Amino acid sequence: VRVMESGGGLVQAGGSLRLSCKVSGFDFNRNAMAWFRQTPGNQRELVALIRSSGGTSYQDSVKGRFTISRDNAEDTVSLQMNSLKPEDTAVYFCKTGHTMYTVQSTTMGYWGQGTQVTVSS
Repeated sequence: VRVMESGGGLVQAGGSLRLSCKVSGFDFNRNAMAWFRQTPGNQRELVALIRSSGGTSYQDSVKGRFTISRDNAEDTVSLQMNSLKPEDTAVYFCKTGHTMYTVQSTTMGYWGQGTQVTVSS
């Protein structure tokens, strides 16, 4: 299973970024996908999740600003981040797993290498 993120970078507060994630070697259509983020010294936290049905869930701090979506034809998942704040600065990880438990786990599942998002004030 290969999970590869792209699209991070540096942006000013109030700006937007779009992260993308390509998954290969996995039954993408049948499983949920998630985006996590991590800052130095802290545990990874779940930011957004999209189920195989297309249903979504978000961390309260990003509701109304971030949108997760998936393209089952391309085996990709995206995270559109708008109205970015300095506190959104983190390494963002894309991940998946065979069960909802593993998708929501901060340790288990299949992870990408992470992409840095930096929001300047």
